[in-house]
Amino acid sequence: MKVKVLSRNPDDYVRETKLDIQRVPRNYDPSLHPFEVPREYTRALNATKLERVFSKPFLASLDGHRDGVNCMAKHPKSLSTILSGSCDGELKVWNLTKRECVRTLQAHEGFVRGMVVRFCGTSFFTVGDDKTIKQWKMETPGYGEEEEPLNTILGKSVFTSIDHHQKEGVFVTCGQQVDIWDEQRSSPIRSFSWGVDSFSCVRFNPVETELLASCASDRSIVLYDMREATPLKKVIMNMRSNTLCWNPMEAYNFTCSNEDYNLYTYDMRYLDKPFTVHMDHVSAVLDVDYSPTGKEFVSASFDKTIRIFPKDSGHSREVYHTKRMQHVISIKWSSDNKYILSASDEMNIRLWKANAAEKLGLLAPREKAAVNYSQKLKDKFQHHPQIRRISRHRHLPKSIYSQSKELRVMKEARRRKERNVRKHSKPGSMPVVTEKEKHVVTVVK
Repeated sequence: MKVKVLSRNPDDYVRETKLDIQRVPRNYDPSLHPFEVPREYTRALNATKLERVFSKPFLASLDGHRDGVNCMAKHPKSLSTILSGSCDGELKVWNLTKRECVRTLQAHEGFVRGMVVRFCGTSFFTVGDDKTIKQWKMETPGYGEEEEPLNTILGKSVFTSIDHHQKEGVFVTCGQQVDIWDEQRSSPIRSFSWGVDSFSCVRFNPVETELLASCASDRSIVLYDMREATPLKKVIMNMRSNTLCWNPMEAYNFTCSNEDYNLYTYDMRYLDKPFTVHMDHVSAVLDVDYSPTGKEFVSASFDKTIRIFPKDSGHSREVYHTKRMQHVISIKWSSDNKYILSASDEMNIRLWKANAAEKLGLLAPREKAAVNYSQKLKDKFQHHPQIRRISRHRHLPKSIYSQSKELRVMKEARRRKERNVRKHSKPGSMPVVTEKEKHVVTVVK
């Protein structure tokens, strides 16, 4: 009689040591798992609900200024250092880890209009209402030493903004004109003006370091090349742009914050229309800053809120507000992509999480795996109506909610009127103007 004996290789299922993970044979054949999708859907729904439950973006408030905070600057080498300048000319250096002010100095008479840290992190520059550019040492002076600037340049008019080159000892200021300065000289090495009485903001391109852009008071955005004697070109919009920020990952793209409640992302090679219009704010947008990954940017508005937009989306993915926060003047996204700093009218700097539901601190490997898994599930089911509704829902202050509703009604009425006019006009006499084309007046080269 033959006896059949089951034999299997113990290497396939026995652990080598007791510290190893047990091997479990799995068959991934979908016909054996008929309830996999409903199970994943339930998990995605729960993950979305928990994300909304744990969304606590506000981390800390840094107070100490005696007037509204007008501008901020990040340190290029240190994540925990931030500089802020206020409307009474006072400048503070903060340590974000300890959440305290480590240095205070009286930088200017009147407003501090702009500040920037040198690319090496050893010194920083400030401009103010007293028509001066001052360079200061980054390290705190020793005991008994006076708080003196390393260098002071007196200009002819008030400077409104300053930015530093990424690699060389060159910086740019703007006021009545755009001036490029060498750190070793007390007069500008080049000045640009294009029939404009004043500029509000100027920024170096972080990738193509010779390029810069500025926002002017005649509703235009002007582009320059440092190696040329004249500006490259400008785009004139319907309303004035307050600030702009270059995308740190895509050399030709920049986003500007406008007075007409929107933000516009342009490709500098095709200025005839923006390639994205970002709408959601209900008042003028005052400042904008990109995340270091270049995938998102954050905007600060006069309507007392901060919004985070994906760079190619027309609507924000997140809105932050508090009862005490007033008009947000300045905004910065930290260099590690985790935090957002906002400076507002009521003398406070606030620290927020860039990802509202993110758990801070070190995560255990299993926690990381769970977070990644739930994120993948949310991405997989993001278009399901229930999950979409929960993930998009935000509580807004009553005033902002009613204003946005009103703006929607006005926009719809305008659209309806255009449709009716087109319907009763001669065919072709009323061309359709897209939302992107509406806001640009002309491009001048």
